[in-house]
Amino acid sequence: MDVLILRLDAPLMSFGAPIIDRHGNVQPYPALSLITGLLGNALGYEHGDFDKLNRLQERLSYASRQDRAGQQIRDYHTVDLSQDFMRDDNAWTTQGWLDERKGGAASKGTHIRLRDYRADAVHTVALTLNPADEAPDLNQIEQALQNPERPLFIGRKTCLPAAPLFVAQMKANSLMNALENLPLHPRADNRKTFTAWWPVDDKEHKTKPDMEQPVTDRRDWANQIHVGERWIARGEIQIKTETTHE
Repeated sequence: MDVLILRLDAPLMSFGAPIIDRHGNVQPYPALSLITGLLGNALGYEHGDFDKLNRLQERLSYASRQDRAGQQIRDYHTVDLSQDFMRDDNAWTTQGWLDERKGGAASKGTHIRLRDYRADAVHTVALTLNPADEAPDLNQIEQALQNPERPLFIGRKTCLPAAPLFVAQMKANSLMNALENLPLHPRADNRKTFTAWWPVDDKEHKTKPDMEQPVTDRRDWANQIHVGERWIARGEIQIKTETTHE
């Protein structure tokens, strides 16, 4: 199969998990919605391009290797909505339209937010599209990643990449086969094995029940919510080459 290789490397990355109350959790691997949004952003898709984003998400299959674990940190911040300049009846949304405040308790007083991030981490991602001949294809995505329509970020808008995301396009028997044969990042952890996440239907890598887990990272782009469930595998892999990729 044809496989596109990306490297997610940034001072801060946010692999967002479902938000619970005020707490913006992160998960250890990049979500399906994150990869979809990243590619859609590079291609120049708009918020209203629901059909394009949903179709890209349906076609996308990927595996992620954690080259460098980094550390999890938490951002604590507050906003005081009772200040005079915050009392405007309307507020601009990220979609570009005015949202009228209803004046309830949620729009007043001081609000606390906790947002988690992964600091100094590196992930290598192998992805493919099925069907392969439908637009956009891997060549178009490669071109978009090298010349994106707008600035790219990994999770939240503050998470700017430290290096170009595109690494290579290659042939491989499977997504995991690609990751096993791809050199590690120069700053990779000093380990013999590395944690990876991949689709459970990867025929090259048989999984045991305790390696499989359900995840809810598929996004309904029209309603801006996460829906549905899919299964992924998690395990340790060995890298078959000792050289690092610069």
